[in-house]
Amino acid sequence: MSSSYFKIIGKNPLHGTIVPQGNKNEALPLLGALLLWEGDVILENLPEIADVQKLMDVLRHIGVEITSLDTKGSYLFQKKNPVKSDLPYELCSQLRGAVTLAGPILARTGRVFLPKPGGDKIGRRRMDTHLLALEALGAKIEVFPDGYMITADRLFGKDILLDEASVTATENAVMAAVFAEGTTTIRNAASEPHVQGLCRFLLAAGAKIEGVGTNHLTITGVTSLSSPEGCLKHRIGSDYLEVGSFISLAAVTGGEIHITDVNLEDIRMIRMVYSRLGIEVRPTETGILVPSDQKMEIIPDYHGATPKIDDAPWPGFPADMTSVALVTATQCKGTVLIHEKLFESRLFFVDNIIAMGAQIILCDPHRAIVIGANRLYGQRVASPDIRAGMAMIIAALCAEGQSEIHNIVQIDRGFESIDTRLRSLGAQIERISS
Repeated sequence: MSSSYFKIIGKNPLHGTIVPQGNKNEALPLLGALLLWEGDVILENLPEIADVQKLMDVLRHIGVEITSLDTKGSYLFQKKNPVKSDLPYELCSQLRGAVTLAGPILARTGRVFLPKPGGDKIGRRRMDTHLLALEALGAKIEVFPDGYMITADRLFGKDILLDEASVTATENAVMAAVFAEGTTTIRNAASEPHVQGLCRFLLAAGAKIEGVGTNHLTITGVTSLSSPEGCLKHRIGSDYLEVGSFISLAAVTGGEIHITDVNLEDIRMIRMVYSRLGIEVRPTETGILVPSDQKMEIIPDYHGATPKIDDAPWPGFPADMTSVALVTATQCKGTVLIHEKLFESRLFFVDNIIAMGAQIILCDPHRAIVIGANRLYGQRVASPDIRAGMAMIIAALCAEGQSEIHNIVQIDRGFESIDTRLRSLGAQIERISS
């Protein structure tokens, strides 16, 4: 467990305005993509979270100079020396995002040793899709107990069918293909907003990519990415997963929150799923409003059948939102089946929510039946991963009494100063060092 924990007193409606952080899942691959650019890069709206800071430490280790600018979340990245090929094991083994360095470093230097990546403990997260895509482009893969040696004298365009629509494998393949000779086609590509953000950055840098936002990408290789201006600036989009979490927080606490800087297209499926839980969201001129007058009643399927919330590749419901959706459903009248298809350990955190008073039947590692609405009571729990950590915060804030959430290092990996920001909405949450 972490030496710090959150002490939370629930049953306080949250009110006010909040701005979502920059998209964590866009920030991490962009830190790899900037290695492809010959000149300086300014990234804006980088979330101040542990995973981003660790990946920036990796970049410093391999030769990138990083300067914090006056605007919060803005950094200047300069490559004054050749990029190193060997990634530091200690840093990379702590975060999954380090995997997105493989494609750009391979494209720039012809070799990279990728330590086995770390990250959330939500089940097996296979590397095969990444390695098969790089191998298709001409790379040779050697497997070692502690990682992978990836080498390629030259990369060649190829028609690639990914065996799963993996976000990070798509990003790795796109970044490697930017410098591959000829044309690369990536089929069954992931198309989440953060993949689109990466592609827009590369397009601004001079890459040739068609099909952005679809599952069929075509990349025509170039010899270099550069500009007469010498400095490329990119603003990271808002984190739509955090937006979804704030919607839930407003609804389950009976509060009213205005969320600004929201791309409505990014949360279209999230809004659709929430509407089936009896939660409505109103667009505003500057974002969205989650009003306090929510029905909080699950809408059954036709003929009264039990509805299902299941995750799917974009534009389906995000897998990273299933933990939050499950906790939200405990506060809604009715029954719903939660089906998490990707990771066999994602739903194991529900034991903690059951201990708080929720009626949840864990059918198997991927499916849980939630019977609501339940009165939750404060408990001492521990976060196994980033998304379960936010789900536990939501549960604690709508529970009666006091809760403690331990292992919050997992939450800090993905959410920027979440305790401070929630206090601005009236939440009784305190970070305790022990």
